[in-house]
This record gives sequence, structure tokens and C-alpha cells, in this order.
Amino acid sequence: METVIFEDLGLSPAILKAVKNMGFEEASPIQAKAIPAVRSGRDIIGQAQTGTGKTAAFGIPLLEKIDPKSKKLQAIVLCPTRELAIQVAEEIRNLAAYIHGIKILPIYGGQEIVKQIRSLKSGVQLVIGTPGRVMDHMRRKTLKMDELHTVVLDEADEMLNMGFREDIETILAGVPEERQIVLFSATMPRPILEITKKFQKDAELIKVTKRELTVPNIEQFYYEVKPKSREEVLSRLLDIYHPKLSVVFCNTKKQVDNLVNGLLGRGYFAAGLHGDMKQAQRDRVMQGFRSGKTEILVATDVAARGIDVDEIEAVFNYDLPQDDEYYVHRIGRTGRAGRVGRSFSFVSGKEVYKLKEIQRYCNTKIRAQKVPSLDDVANTKIDKVLDEIAYMIENDDLSFFLETIQEEVNQSDLTSMDMAAALLKLCVGARDDQPSGDDMFENTGAEEPGMVRLFINIGKKDRAKPGDILGAIAGESGMPGKIVGTIDMYDKYTFVEVPREYAREILDAVNHAKIKGKSVAVEPANQK
Repeated sequence: METVIFEDLGLSPAILKAVKNMGFEEASPIQAKAIPAVRSGRDIIGQAQTGTGKTAAFGIPLLEKIDPKSKKLQAIVLCPTRELAIQVAEEIRNLAAYIHGIKILPIYGGQEIVKQIRSLKSGVQLVIGTPGRVMDHMRRKTLKMDELHTVVLDEADEMLNMGFREDIETILAGVPEERQIVLFSATMPRPILEITKKFQKDAELIKVTKRELTVPNIEQFYYEVKPKSREEVLSRLLDIYHPKLSVVFCNTKKQVDNLVNGLLGRGYFAAGLHGDMKQAQRDRVMQGFRSGKTEILVATDVAARGIDVDEIEAVFNYDLPQDDEYYVHRIGRTGRAGRVGRSFSFVSGKEVYKLKEIQRYCNTKIRAQKVPSLDDVANTKIDKVLDEIAYMIENDDLSFFLETIQEEVNQSDLTSMDMAAALLKLCVGARDDQPSGDDMFENTGAEEPGMVRLFINIGKKDRAKPGDILGAIAGESGMPGKIVGTIDMYDKYTFVEVPREYAREILDAVNHAKIKGKSVAVEPANQK
């Protein structure tokens, strides 16, 4: 498809100014096709993924159609989640920045309905809401439909997946006979087609081809990893690539919770997002992620709808998505605003064939990678430390430290190279190539090469959590939390894996230390 710039679409000066201020010049394929079509007033079916710019595709013609002089409700946008409703409202507000008199209100569950009613009574032309809360207002007659001329269904397939079909049909049945219905959906399952047939008239289908759906500035890799080793491999990739923000996708809520606990136990700043969480919890998690306090967001597909953060540098498919199209949804979270992003997928066994299906569907190449070793992680850390050292030499005053090193060299048999090497090892926790020779750490049953499994006589019944174990190891031994491997916690005891070269030091430091008020005993685990 030929490149279309926004000037070619005949936008009003106010909207064109807003679009330029948002940093956009070229229209995306869905925008170039949908804006003229929605303007025509016909019912529209748009097939497009998240991250393709579809909010502006319906938002721009919607704003052009709204009369700012009338304070009555003129359009409704339905979204599957609160997060997406807030995101859509924010983007349309940005598009309307230079149009005076248009009031936009997001309405959703979890927010006081009295506050929403007060806002609606003051006069709102555009409502963006979740089906359940829109239904509430319709029942209360706080949404007046007399002058409503447009209804947009955003991510209609997700609304159906979440059980909103009946609500959607009730809402559409309650709007005026003469209205425009614009429906956007990533997929076109039978229930969507049934809704379009029942409520739309002579709808025009706009479809973005699969080639246009792929994102060229995302490097895509996959690793063959057994499920029990995925947490460890994820940790190594996080250490090597060190993304500023990353999203890890799991297929189940239980897996989200388990992985978050595991990552927290390893010392990462991680938080989970799934449908069982209360809205206040989800808000806190997203606020922490947007502010950078949380670096790793672990989420299910539905809960991740509406996440629109430009700084996401990596996406991990901890589980492969059930639907090929969800792969595009997921990796589209990274590589935004012209940045290069990375996606990493974990597969095992027959999942390799599923990955090939995804590659065919997306018309993309996902490259096989070797699982990084602990040496790879250590070498990466060394490179980063050396880069920081080079910067400090160039920019900082190191005279005091030079004098200190010189004094130590003069008073001992050490050389400055010996000291530099020792300090580098201290910084990165690099591995020794030679084994310790301590027979007590043989055959402890550790899953990862180079690791030792320790037994600690405290467990869940003692109210202990993985974070308590990690804190005790880091606090008592002075080791960085990230060196600690898998923590398996049972009712009365816990197994924890640590690097072999630090096993003796950790055992001596933690043995008889207090965890949750209990003096614990630590010993090498016996492989049964």
C-alpha cells in the first residue's frame, strides 16, 4: 500500500495540528483506509490488530462528526477493559486538543457511579466505556440516546471472549434506528459476524493484510526450553539484555502468580496482571509499570489489553499464545514509536510446530537461539561493568581512588592488575572455572549445571515466603540476590539453588540465622 500522509486525508486544521503534535506524519494502513470510510457515514467492519493505530482511525472521523455546540451525547465507544477505555479516552482527548467544547468521558466499573452520573448531567458528547457500566447507566436512564449518531465497538472479539455479547446486543438494541455502527476486531469469529448481520446495514469491510500487520522493527527469537527451566532461562535473558521495561505473557492466571513469585524471589522488580485481580490492584500495578518502579510485567492476554507504554523494550512469550493472531498482539507491545524491540518465545516438544504456524500466519521469521549459559550472563555483566568503567575514567575525578590503589600496591605484593581483576569479580559475581573440590556439594539434585541445592528447615507453615529466603541469603552472606536460583518451598522446608562457588559461604552465613523469628539449619540437599 502506498504511503499516505495525514494532509492527504483532508483533516481539519485543528485535528491536523493535534496529530502533528502527537508526532505522526504518515497514516497507518488502517487509518488510510478507515478514516474516509467512517466519514462516509456507512456502517464499517474493520479488521485490525492492537498497535496498528485504529484508535485514531475511528477517533478522527468521530471528532469531525461531533457538534461541540450540542451538549447531548452523540457517540459511544465500547471497549473490553477499563485500561483500554482509559487509553482510548486519552488518545481521543489528544486528538481533540485544539477543538473547543467537546467533552469526553470514560466510564467503567470500579469508579464511583455517582461521580459518573454527575459528569454525564453536566453534558458529555462522547462516552468511552465498558459494556457492563454502559448498561448500568442505560438502566438508570443517565445515558440519553436521543441525539446519538455513532457507536464504535473496539476490539469486539475480546468483548465476546469476556462474555459481553448479551450486553453489546442490549446496548445496540437501545440506540436510535438511524445511527452508524463501526466495529473493529482482530479476528472475525461467527458471533461477530452474527452481530454485524443483525445490527449493521450494508457494512463495508476494511481489512489490513497480514503483511501490513507484521512489525518490521522487532527482532524475534525463540528458545527450546523445558517448562521447568523457563524461569531460569528468562532470568538469564533479562540479565543479558537488561530491558528497561518488559512484558512476559502467560496463558493462565496461575502461571502469572507463580512466575511473579519466582521472579521476586530472584530479586527482580516484577508484578502480575490478570482478570482475578481487583481493579484497585490492577491500577497500582500499571502505575508502578508506567513509572518504572516495576520493570517486568507478567500478564495474561486479556488483562494486557490497553497497555500502551512506549518504553517496553522486550516481550517474552513464556507460553505460546493459543491463537496465532495473539502473537501479533503480544509482540506489538514493543518496538513502538520508532524504537527497535525484541520478542523472545519459549517452546518445548511439539510447540515447535505451533511456532511454524505462527511464522506462516504472520509472514515473519522467528530465529532459533541457543539458551545462554551462566558464563554468557557473567561475560555480559563484565562487558557492562567495563563500559561503565570507561565512562567513569573519561568523566569522573578518580584521584583519591588512584592514590588508595597505589598505597595498597606499595605496601603489599599485589599488582594493580591483581586488584583490578578482583574488583571486577566482586562487581559481577563472575564464576570460577575450577570446582571447589568440596565433596559435600556433590549430587545435591540441582537442576542447573554449576548450581548446588541447599536444604533449609523452614517452610510455608512457618509463614515464610520465597522473598524471606532470598532476603536471608542476600542479607547474611552479602551476595547479590540475582545469583540465587530456583526456590522450591514446601510446608515444613525449602530447597534453594545457589552457584557452587558461593555454596560454602552461603551455607556458613545463613546456618543458624533467623528467618521469621526461627533459627534455621542449612545443609546440602541429598539427591534421592
